[in-house]
Amino acid sequence: MTQNFTYVLALDQGTTSSRAIVFDKKGQLVSVAQKEFTQYFPQQGWVEHDPQEIWTSQSSVMVEALLSKNILPSQIAAIGITNQRETTIVWDKKTGKAIYPAIVWQDRRTSAYCDSLKQAGHTEMIAQKTGLLLDAYFSATKIRWILAHVPGAREKAHAGELAFGTVDTWLIWNLTAGKSHLTDVTNASRTLLFNIHTQQWDQELLQLFDIPASLLPQVTSCSGHLAETAGDVLQAKIPITGIAGDQQAALFGQLCTQAGMAKTTYGTGCFLVMNTGNVAVRSSNQLLTTIAWKIGNEITYALEGSVFIGGAAIQWLRDGLQLFSDAKESEKLATSIPDNEGVYFVPALAGLGAPHWDQQARGAFFGITRGTGIAHFTRAALEAIAYQVYDVIQAMEKDCGTPLKELRVDGGATANSFLMQFQADLLNCPINRPKIIETTALGAAFLAGLAVGFWKSQEELQQLWQSDRKFSPQMEEEKRQKLVHFWNKAVQRTKHWQE
Repeated sequence: MTQNFTYVLALDQGTTSSRAIVFDKKGQLVSVAQKEFTQYFPQQGWVEHDPQEIWTSQSSVMVEALLSKNILPSQIAAIGITNQRETTIVWDKKTGKAIYPAIVWQDRRTSAYCDSLKQAGHTEMIAQKTGLLLDAYFSATKIRWILAHVPGAREKAHAGELAFGTVDTWLIWNLTAGKSHLTDVTNASRTLLFNIHTQQWDQELLQLFDIPASLLPQVTSCSGHLAETAGDVLQAKIPITGIAGDQQAALFGQLCTQAGMAKTTYGTGCFLVMNTGNVAVRSSNQLLTTIAWKIGNEITYALEGSVFIGGAAIQWLRDGLQLFSDAKESEKLATSIPDNEGVYFVPALAGLGAPHWDQQARGAFFGITRGTGIAHFTRAALEAIAYQVYDVIQAMEKDCGTPLKELRVDGGATANSFLMQFQADLLNCPINRPKIIETTALGAAFLAGLAVGFWKSQEELQQLWQSDRKFSPQMEEEKRQKLVHFWNKAVQRTKHWQE
């Protein structure tokens, strides 16, 4: 059915930018367009986006990616969507306008409410149904906040006049001119409202958070005929056949399709996901159990650990402290000194994520002396990204009872070979960087292409994955132990800083 179709279009709506990438049959990147959009920080710990700007930036790069290479909409077999997860948008179904800014996954405004639910004893029930921890990170408490703080919102919600969506749902609503209000299982599994075992919105959870069911989108699989663009978008009706939250899409794009395979995405945060097959492994080490994807009726689960501040640490050194003007300079600075010379950085700039989950932790540098300079701060920040990944991998290995054989990596920071080598040394395990590091978008494209026969099978996709460089561990055990010892010491001292 895809004789005339040459391409698949992936929409990759991230935390700081919207991108559109066109892929060909070989999984090669043909065209890419990207646009950054505004980050709003109205109060300490609050992070917001303008939903309209998310949509306009995404629709403009979609057009730009096609125009720049003279690609016709009629050549696009299907659209795949991947997105920043947990970010919460509530809009009016009649006007299609958001009633409040998008509350971003990083936002901490509902921390105190989460603590009150913990004290009331709801943690275990929530973990058992959703695989998630009770944290301000997820969507449910954000929805509840909007309904409580926007005048008239709760009444409108109960009257069925409002719609909630994570970013995928918001994009699909706009792409289909309000015809489709849907999400996929991966995004649904990050809301704190979805039972990952029954694969349904959960009544008990909806009651706990006081969220009316009429607000919620229909939940679909990740690959299939899900929706179709309205004719006024791209002047063509193109099927939307793939959806997955960014980390699940990256796991699929890395073709970690066998249980035990794992990947890390080094983006704003770092996200480690390990495929656990058809078993929802319950973590004893503060990791999340989540849905990796659903293709047809078959569901695949995963373990996930989220590090809140990954590449954002380097952005902060660049923009906040102005230690350098380009993130690329960080590698040169880090390698200009022989080692960290005792300087450690804990980037708890938004609390600590997995496996610590401490909302009250705050960032700190340790081991500073008169001899400490920009190179030390920069190296410590890069090493901190690797230490955080190390902590999560340790927890995953304990939960699964097997050591990791190889870690596949993607995301912007993987271009930093110093960081990749240090990561391999710390984990004592090979790091495999693929030729295409746009694996999040690639995963969305793969899911979309499979649904329309653009690619025939997952076996065909396996042939497309190519390694760019493998980093093998070279560090001596004694040095590794010493580094980890001081890192652990530094982490302990940042915990529970806020009172």
